[in-house]
Amino acid sequence: MSLATIRTRALDGLQAPQVLVEVQLANGLPSFTLVGLADIEVKESRERVRAALQQSGFTFPHNKRITVNLAPADLPKESGRFDLPIALGILAADGQLDLARLASCEFAGELSLAGDLRPVRGALALALAAHRAGGDRILVLPTASARVAAQVSGLDVRSAATLAEVVQAFRSGEPVDPLPRAVPLPRDPAEPGPDLRDVKGQAGARRALEIAAAGGHSLLLVGPPGTGKSMLAQRLPGLLPPLSDDEALASAALRGLGGTTGVPAASGGRPVRAPHHTASAVALVGGGSPPRPGEISLAHGGVLFLDELPEFPRSALEALREPLETGRVTISRAARQASFPARFQLVAAMNPCPCGWLGAPLGRGKACRCSPEAVARYQGKLSGPLLDRVDLQVEVLAASADEMLAAPEGECSAVVATRVAAARERQMARQGDTNAALDARRIDEICALDEPVAHFLRSAAQRLGWSGRRLHRCLKVARTIADLAGSDRIGTGHLAEALQLQRVLN
Repeated sequence: MSLATIRTRALDGLQAPQVLVEVQLANGLPSFTLVGLADIEVKESRERVRAALQQSGFTFPHNKRITVNLAPADLPKESGRFDLPIALGILAADGQLDLARLASCEFAGELSLAGDLRPVRGALALALAAHRAGGDRILVLPTASARVAAQVSGLDVRSAATLAEVVQAFRSGEPVDPLPRAVPLPRDPAEPGPDLRDVKGQAGARRALEIAAAGGHSLLLVGPPGTGKSMLAQRLPGLLPPLSDDEALASAALRGLGGTTGVPAASGGRPVRAPHHTASAVALVGGGSPPRPGEISLAHGGVLFLDELPEFPRSALEALREPLETGRVTISRAARQASFPARFQLVAAMNPCPCGWLGAPLGRGKACRCSPEAVARYQGKLSGPLLDRVDLQVEVLAASADEMLAAPEGECSAVVATRVAAARERQMARQGDTNAALDARRIDEICALDEPVAHFLRSAAQRLGWSGRRLHRCLKVARTIADLAGSDRIGTGHLAEALQLQRVLN
């Protein structure tokens, strides 16, 4: 009886827990049994592995009872990533490979019937998990996946095109060097987006956009058609500072968990997602079996733009409430549970009524003909708890012809981005995160108010009937306004401006 153990990794959300592929060859009736909560794709690996070994010129132990166990047994396993470790385990158990030379390595890869290695989904997540595990680990992957995984610095990633290449590199007495080190994909340069100088007028909305970018706050733009709501929202990513290396890798890893095996290189540019208003709740928050990330996780570290907000299904909008608070989403199914990060910046746009012209100044649009009941029904598509989680709610009115044609050119995105970067640096130095991410415990410390300012806020909150959540969000916005002004304390002027940005629809 012979036994071999090969290390690999499964995918569980963004995590990649270690899996031990235990292969036993024993006397008895010839069979090939695979156990350990394997999905149908994994069970099909028996035929792929058998054919790949034979086509690659290796001896398959036909006269043995082969048992493959994927441990831990209670962890679901899916996809063909286990083909390569299973094939190596069979060769090692049969004495065709030196098991000791495989001990410091982790393997993943799908095999073709001819023995070629095909890329696997989630290669960057595998590499991040192997790097966190520490030690002198060597990660062996198919060539395309290895280039993605090699973006994780400090990890030894080797690439191979065929099963024969891997076996040749680990033959007893031969060095590992024949497997080349993977060359990481070049970083995608952040492409310049639309510039803020294209927006004519709309000084109030431009200021709200700057505040949202500086503090990471969510923003709702409300106004008639054609006032520039979408135009403003599209210019928010250009005001945000670039992602750090860790944030860029996490963002790329989430994209790699989608339905394809290829994934773009990590980029300093922040992800921007703009799903259509027909998107379902599952499309927004994630789901499926196995669970895959949705739009809010794919926008992690970046911007989620929801245009025509009331037109989204009510269930989809209500599913955003918890992720907006916690920055994570947990998808539970009968067989398994997966958690994905979802720290996104929500930017939404909507009309004030079904026809869109409610509140439009005389001469700057059509007259609204919606009944009060129709307006209430339309705005009621957004629940109070959801609106309570939006930091800034801004009315965008139509600009006059003089403002559109004769107004001087406004500041460009680069100038505003410089102020945003300075405000974010103050926040990072003070609390290590953006103001929007402050929890209730730290608000009392970071957003402390002098007595006259506190009295002013108490009076406004009582008059407006605010909830505790709305009060905290106003404080965080005021703290961001103070950071933009370079002030250590929140003043009455900062708080007054924050109050003007708390318009509530219902």
